[in-house]
Amino acid sequence: MNKSRQLGRTDLYLSPLGLGTWQYSTKNSSGTSVWGNTETETVYEIIKHSLQNGMNWIDTAEIYGNGTSETFIGEVTQRLQREEALATNPFIASKWFPLARSASSITKTIDDRLEYLQVPTIDLYQIHQPTSRSSLRKQIEAMVSLAEQHKVKQIGVSNFSAKQMVKAHHLLQEYGMTLASNQVKYNLLHRSPEKNGTLEAAKELGITIIAYSPLQQGLLTGRFHEQPESLSKVSRFRKLQSNLTTKTLQRTEPLYQELKRLSLNYGMTISQISLNWLINAQGDTVLAIPGASKIQQAQDNVEALNFDLSNSDIERLNRISAGL
Repeated sequence: MNKSRQLGRTDLYLSPLGLGTWQYSTKNSSGTSVWGNTETETVYEIIKHSLQNGMNWIDTAEIYGNGTSETFIGEVTQRLQREEALATNPFIASKWFPLARSASSITKTIDDRLEYLQVPTIDLYQIHQPTSRSSLRKQIEAMVSLAEQHKVKQIGVSNFSAKQMVKAHHLLQEYGMTLASNQVKYNLLHRSPEKNGTLEAAKELGITIIAYSPLQQGLLTGRFHEQPESLSKVSRFRKLQSNLTTKTLQRTEPLYQELKRLSLNYGMTISQISLNWLINAQGDTVLAIPGASKIQQAQDNVEALNFDLSNSDIERLNRISAGL
């Protein structure tokens, strides 16, 4: 059974898996938010089940529906508190979107984040991309000012290269803080953090890697290998984002077969094997944020916390994945 892990070198301890909530930012055909109508109870049940069964944190972002995701999380967590459904309140991670914006918007927009999330403090606040018009120093200064005002507890980054991550860490050290995390794409089919120095630098400095897209848009659940015809139902954007093609299915067949073998051996699903590899293959360095749009997916995610792959099985997956 996986226990909570220290986030970087901070005083926050998070479950190895948190709930990713990008999927709660879209609009349905009637123009209202997906959580405003019939889907409301489903998403509520997803968050409730996740938090009651092993997860203790939720990851969101300003850009997810321009506050839509944050607003819903605020509503749901307040409802769960009123119902006394949780032993403790979940930790909340959110992100400031820097594209074509200056560091001054970090402090200007934080009160919106707090209002939408209905919290006095955001536990982990992250710079979403290295794309601000301001220098990294100015961005870090703005984030530190939020910490000094107790509007955020810890500071992280997302999609930063190893060099950018190290620079952010050293800048924070000037203020007596440490970089908590770097959120990057990482999974069995996308192992770039191992090759580009990001993972190595994170381990050296005690920075947590938060893996997004941990199931590669469904490729690591076995769904498309077992039902290749379902590829036709996937949006063009999603296909492009994760290279969801027939050729990819053929290329990754050896990994699918190994995941299937392990799923039978452990009595777990293929997605649970994929997630368990991610949170165990690098010791305690990596946390992951799978999403869920159905209650079954939420149930599947939390069960991935309830076992550990053997070292030999992790190594076998490493070898097969590296050869693709």
